[in-house]
Amino acid sequence: MKSLTEHLWFEVPNRRGFVNITNTVDELVRKSGVSEGLCLVNAMHITSAVFINDAEEGLLHDYEVWLEKLAPHAPTSQYHHNRTGEDNADAHMKRQIMGREVVVAITKGKLDFGPWEQIFYGEFDGRRRKRVLVKIIGE
Repeated sequence: MKSLTEHLWFEVPNRRGFVNITNTVDELVRKSGVSEGLCLVNAMHITSAVFINDAEEGLLHDYEVWLEKLAPHAPTSQYHHNRTGEDNADAHMKRQIMGREVVVAITKGKLDFGPWEQIFYGEFDGRRRKRVLVKIIGE
């Protein structure tokens, strides 16, 4: 069995943002030499997410608006977590909704997606360096 482990690093300059990482993950699949297997992409921070959806700017905007309605950043005093001196309780909740990881099948050496599927890194408490794990296994 072949395997590859890589870490992607992000430092989103704003509090929130989305980064399409599909091409980067696809390059890692090629680098791994795996023809048939699985690719795990995992956000290694509890205020960021990895998810699959359409790479359409309107949808990404809608996610940001929707998430802010579900878990608004302000007022920060509404969250017990923020009483510890933090101001990112909303980011933890946004991550919970959007997800920690994705697993994508690798078929014939390529990520095996449905139509329009892309992999995104979602940042909800940015302005600092964070890591995403990519683990590829297979034959």
